[in-house]
Amino acid sequence: MIALLNQIFADEKSRRRFNSTAPWLIIALAAFLRLWNLGYPKKLVFDETYYVKDAWTLWNTGVEKAWPQNANTAFEAGHVNGYLVDPSFVVHPPLGKWIIGFGMWLFGPSNSFSWRISVAILGIAAVGLIMLIARILFQTRVWALVSGLLFAIDGHAIVLARTGLLDGILMFFALLAFYFLLRHLQTRSLATPTWRQPWLIAVGIALGAASAVKWSGVYFLAAFGLYVALSDAIERRKQAISNLKPDEILRAEAWLLPSGAQALISFILMIPIALATYLASWAGWLVTSGGYDRDANANPLLALLKYHQDAFNFHVNLHTPHAYASNPITWLLAIRPTSFFYEGLSAGQDGCTSTSGCSSAITALGNPLIWLPAAASVLFLAYLFATRKSKVGGLILLGIAGGYLPWLAFMNRTVFQFYAIAFLPWMILALVYVLRMYVHTRTSEEQPRAIRFVGGYLGLTFAVSLFFLPIWIGTWTPYWYWHLHMWLPSWI
Repeated sequence: MIALLNQIFADEKSRRRFNSTAPWLIIALAAFLRLWNLGYPKKLVFDETYYVKDAWTLWNTGVEKAWPQNANTAFEAGHVNGYLVDPSFVVHPPLGKWIIGFGMWLFGPSNSFSWRISVAILGIAAVGLIMLIARILFQTRVWALVSGLLFAIDGHAIVLARTGLLDGILMFFALLAFYFLLRHLQTRSLATPTWRQPWLIAVGIALGAASAVKWSGVYFLAAFGLYVALSDAIERRKQAISNLKPDEILRAEAWLLPSGAQALISFILMIPIALATYLASWAGWLVTSGGYDRDANANPLLALLKYHQDAFNFHVNLHTPHAYASNPITWLLAIRPTSFFYEGLSAGQDGCTSTSGCSSAITALGNPLIWLPAAASVLFLAYLFATRKSKVGGLILLGIAGGYLPWLAFMNRTVFQFYAIAFLPWMILALVYVLRMYVHTRTSEEQPRAIRFVGGYLGLTFAVSLFFLPIWIGTWTPYWYWHLHMWLPSWI
């Protein structure tokens, strides 16, 4: 690796070529892993049975419509307009389904590729986003590339980008909001309270969009909004104090009012804009008359409130047993990954030549060499933040706080491991933070060995991803080969 890096950076021209092409190579790798044979299986997998069909009725009627019982077989065969006139009670906001529906409209709803393409594109874009974010956080291009590579080859990210579910879309908007937040921190003025904060407005729009995909986007809104208000107030207070004479510091109003005013401005810029974005996603329901609960009140906003009350009651009372339900405590360690799809063939059936039978599986299982070190890195980062007040570490933990911690309050609710895609980018950033810290804290004599270690780790991680790739994309393999990937009984 050292020899390769020396060759790449031998001259300025080589460095410029590497800097300009390497990010695109990683994005191309992410695109290949997310787009290759995306239409397989030509079946609605896991919760696609809800979101894909809802997306198509939403796109055609402005609201989600009910379907006849056992409608999947006909839908998968291309009979996509068999929905009923009755409204369907759905418990997630519309934006994610509008996005899925756009892909179906663009490529044709009977094409299974179209069910997933919108999510796949956002999954690819998220790889580019994490590189932009890491570039800001770590101030070096190479660690940005490492972040993008790890996100590009992780199985959890690959599977969620290849499936027509809402969680990958939620992750994209939360990550986009985090990028806008970092840009705000880079460019904000500390002189006087100001309304001219375009990046903060962008944060509000992105978080409103995240909340309009799934209500768990509100957790990110709370975490990021609280951070912005407190951070702006604290930084402006420091700035105000630095400009005062010692005897003036005792006059609290001299620095308290400017910081408080900016906190209020920041709140107003983010929260109402997020709310407006959220409401805009319900435009189809508001302007039509065929949605669920639409006629519950003559005032459409009060009718929408009634709908939200019904959906909230559903969520808080969801305790239905499920074979792949998992406790949020186990998510960081990927103890119970979700099986999205599995089919098996007996020896001799449909060309299966393996005496053990054949399997095609899609399992939302992360690369163990990414998830386990990343989980340890999150805990280590929490320790560093508590003891050293690392600003970068705190920003990374902000994503974990918004995407993971709230779920610990729902221990008895039916929840799934694949929800972790919402905070996976911050797990990877935590891992890269620790790898970078490991290299940069070595002496000059130790650094070559540390770089070789990191290079070896990345190479081994890539190899493990290749090993697991068949059970991420549904490749037909001998049954024994599928079982070889089931390292824990809880993975089956």
